[in-house]
Amino acid sequence: MEEHRKTLRRYEIPGDARFLTFSCFRRLPLLTRDRSRGFLFDAINSSRSQHPFDLWGYVIMPEHVHLLLWPHPGTLVGDILKTTKMSTSRQAITWLRNNAPDFLPRLEDVQPNGSRTFRFWQRGGGYDRNIDSVLEVHRKLRYVHENPVRRGLVSRTIDWPWSSALAWDSRADGLLTLDFRR
Repeated sequence: MEEHRKTLRRYEIPGDARFLTFSCFRRLPLLTRDRSRGFLFDAINSSRSQHPFDLWGYVIMPEHVHLLLWPHPGTLVGDILKTTKMSTSRQAITWLRNNAPDFLPRLEDVQPNGSRTFRFWQRGGGYDRNIDSVLEVHRKLRYVHENPVRRGLVSRTIDWPWSSALAWDSRADGLLTLDFRR
């Protein structure tokens, strides 16, 4: 039986913020260790220098990521995601090859053409929504920050160290630098 894949359409509307979600391969909890989260933070920072955007909010959950950002004029969200995801994946899979090769079969993916590869991220572009109002930005930011609370991982948003909630509460940088000015 042929696998059906949804096609993601990106609407690069200048001035719109973006709410992005992308998941780990097979929704495995690959972001539970500081090492893999560090790979992701490094990749986001690298992507930011190559494809400028303002980061307004984020949460790193065990098996998925939410980002709320505003791409600078001329920056494409697809480029941001490609750089972020490829860098994270490359670092994580290299680490696994060198340190935990027995885990790699869990990340093996058979491509539609029959070739095999290892994946850190789920295939496809994830979820991408344009945000064109201040009210919706605040709603999405609240949604992002409440994610760990809804899952029962913490009782208060500011207690989840892998999100921007504490940075918004204190106006101090967290694990990633936020752009509060816009």
